[in-house]
Amino acid sequence: MENILYSIGGILIPFLGTSLGSSMVFFMKKDMSSNLKKLIVGFAAGVMMAASVWSLILPSVEMAENQGVISWIPAAVGFALGVIFLLGINRIARRLEESENGKKLNMLTFSVTLHNIPEGMAVGVCFAGFLSGNAGIALLEAIVLSIGIAIQNIPEGGVQIRQRRKSIRLEG
Repeated sequence: MENILYSIGGILIPFLGTSLGSSMVFFMKKDMSSNLKKLIVGFAAGVMMAASVWSLILPSVEMAENQGVISWIPAAVGFALGVIFLLGINRIARRLEESENGKKLNMLTFSVTLHNIPEGMAVGVCFAGFLSGNAGIALLEAIVLSIGIAIQNIPEGGVQIRQRRKSIRLEG
């Protein structure tokens, strides 16, 4: 029961990061400079890249190696499937946005939700591995992944929400 509570708390960490990031729109009265946006998004991308490599890709390679499979194949296939999935969703989103019924607020909701699906899946899989007793996934690793995603969601959420809010206000 204690492990389930740890997992629920760990899963809520990225949610809190996203909420904190989106709440930044209420505190920022003026636009950010282009350089500040680049710095913030670059920081978020770096944190996400590190979390992806150390908490997802390297453990995948190690698990495949331990199972006697060619170590890089599961990670490469998963990466390729993720790219294909996101490209397909991006195409659908573009069509929805170009249609006459495409509303900017709906696109905002869609894009933020879509952005958080892979992050939520990564955290969920990590905690599910921990709960299943997989020796390769420790509670600390799952929590570190959650914190990493939350840290990158804070600045990224603030920039995205601010940018979307501005475009809705200008176009709507």
